Amino acid sequence: MAKTSMNLDENIAGFLCYLGVWLTGIIFYLMEKDNKTVRFHALQSFLTFLPLTILGAIFTMVGSTTTITYTQTAYGNFPSGVSQPFIVLWYIGWVIYIIMIILWLILMIKAYQGEKFKVPVVGDIAEKHA
Repeated sequence: MAKTSMNLDENIAGFLCYLGVWLTGIIFYLMEKDNKTVRFHALQSFLTFLPLTILGAIFTMVGSTTTITYTQTAYGNFPSGVSQPFIVLWYIGWVIYIIMIILWLILMIKAYQGEKFKVPVVGDIAEKHA
């Protein structure tokens, strides 16, 4: 197993890049200067989990604060004011978080096993800039 400039085994450093999601990704990207595999995992962690964290937070916050009331008319229900939660956005936010957890576990396991598992789109960007 190759060593890193931080004197860690490559697979351990790759695993640690994902452990704290995007935060450890950026830390390892800034600290590791030599090992391209660790830099790949670090950048992929950052580029994958930071946007997903932001999107999940936006959807859950907006979904729990945005409200719509419906008025019963002869033609059906129509939005008319504020009172009932617009829950769909909240659910989308939680689906994003569940996807993040599954992806987080997969990426940590693959990195620990020494595999270079690439997330679609983000993996190519990370590989190019590692």
